[in-house]
Amino acid sequence: MRIRDGHAVTMCADRRNSLCYQDFLTLLEKGNPAGEIVVVTDNLSSHTSVSTREWTLGHPRIRQVFIPENACWLNLQEPWWRMFRRQGLAGQQLASGSDIRTVTAVATGQLNAKAKPWIWGATAATERVNRLKATYKI
Repeated sequence: MRIRDGHAVTMCADRRNSLCYQDFLTLLEKGNPAGEIVVVTDNLSSHTSVSTREWTLGHPRIRQVFIPENACWLNLQEPWWRMFRRQGLAGQQLASGSDIRTVTAVATGQLNAKAKPWIWGATAATERVNRLKATYKI
């Protein structure tokens, strides 16, 4: 997900391994044709593998930054996946890999259509209170 505009790139993969991660990085690079790409990621072995580090040497626009261990709140991927699951997968019964790929593409497109810049942290308290008042007529 690009924080400056909230657009996301998703990909379904058969496995969580270094080669599939490198395929994703290739897709990410194509989706962002200009400028440096900083990928903030966790310390999954496919993200830190020798093969991935060698791959990134051939792609100088891509730079990986790893979040510290035990600091999951810094990973913006988690709240984005919550939105994705709630809006794209809620109530779905997926029977095959093809179904998963289709739903993923549709949900990503829908989220990207209404994407906004991503801001860390909760909304301001007054904004939350006003939303609650409007919802519950307090």
